[in-house]
Amino acid sequence: MRFRLLKRNLLALLGVSFVVVTLLFSTRVLLVSDDTSGPGNTVKENPGVSSSDPVKFNFGSLSELTQSVYSANLKQSVHNADRFSGDPRLVLVVQVHNRPEYLRLLIKSLAKAAEVHSFLLIFSHDYFSEEINTIVQGITFCKVLQIYFPFSTQLYPREFPGQDPRDCPRDISKDRALETGCLNAEHPDSYGHYREAFITQTKHHWWWKLHFVWERVQAMQGYSGFAVFLEEDNYILPDFFHFYKSMIEFRKNSCPDCDMLALGNHNGLDGFTALSNKVLTTGWMSTKHNIGMAISREVYYKLMGCSNEFCTYDDYNWDWTLQHISGTCISKPLKVAAALGSRVLHTGDCGLHQKENCRPEWAAQKVDEGLQKAKAGLFPPSLVLDSAEPVAHKAHMKNGGWGDIRDHILCNNYAKRL
Repeated sequence: MRFRLLKRNLLALLGVSFVVVTLLFSTRVLLVSDDTSGPGNTVKENPGVSSSDPVKFNFGSLSELTQSVYSANLKQSVHNADRFSGDPRLVLVVQVHNRPEYLRLLIKSLAKAAEVHSFLLIFSHDYFSEEINTIVQGITFCKVLQIYFPFSTQLYPREFPGQDPRDCPRDISKDRALETGCLNAEHPDSYGHYREAFITQTKHHWWWKLHFVWERVQAMQGYSGFAVFLEEDNYILPDFFHFYKSMIEFRKNSCPDCDMLALGNHNGLDGFTALSNKVLTTGWMSTKHNIGMAISREVYYKLMGCSNEFCTYDDYNWDWTLQHISGTCISKPLKVAAALGSRVLHTGDCGLHQKENCRPEWAAQKVDEGLQKAKAGLFPPSLVLDSAEPVAHKAHMKNGGWGDIRDHILCNNYAKRL
């Protein structure tokens, strides 16, 4: 049996056996077998849903925590699988960082959603803590799976994909960077800035999650519906599933060429009752359709066909990058059926660029007040087309933050089967 030197757990965590991989950006390595009967093929050898106990996370050291992440992604224990049999009627995928109070608000809203027992909730984590695991594992109303982004900066605090102390400072000039010999001197972004690990993580996590959910999650095998993508600071309305089913019917009858569904928008509950049953068709836009976004397996394959374009485009935002490839790499711009009465609210008043003065209790109060006013508009019997806008590529100015070739290589590796 031949063995290859690989970056510690880099590709084993993706659940794939790789025969030849060259990685130039880390010093830590692991001996991994290229025998196709090994753990890399667990998904093929163990189809179906595991209802066994979740992996016990060990936070004693980075190596132990990394092993916990690796084991959990392989085991894929589905909580409550013994209580809720049958295939899911809807899959929700939630990207989670480290805002537990907002996560509790989201789960509170899920608990109140009609027919939630038929959901599969997939929580994808890039920050690992006992508190967050306890919150998610306390869910009793449907099936739940937790997956863990294996290249979190938490696991690599002083090396790529975290912030290596040998990396170039963000604002150093390229000439000065070349003089000092910092690691990524050759690769500033379009605006002359060098990478910041915490800025790049969200895009990495989103792209890894998209691939892992559709290709590696055993509980998704045979699922033919849409997966709805949410974030930890979202809040869904009680008629979310009813509206989703209505959107599926609307797409079938009125917009068969709609690639995606947007069950949310950023307008809150203003005018909700009048807008509750109205749908707009248009081209997908980052600023409008990145909340409550529903993606089919077919569209996933379209996106993965543009992996290199996604992974090398100099914008640290996954949604602006998606807008860029819609109409460029994907020749026909992505068309979306979008709810005018949002079924997904954004509760977060802090996030990537704002860390202080977070007041989730204010968000909860605002949501409760809004829902009281919106009650009359819930559960509309059918949907109507409000307007059909032209579908065209909408160019924008890239935001930078994604010029480092190491990010490009790692990002591209998520979707590769070598």
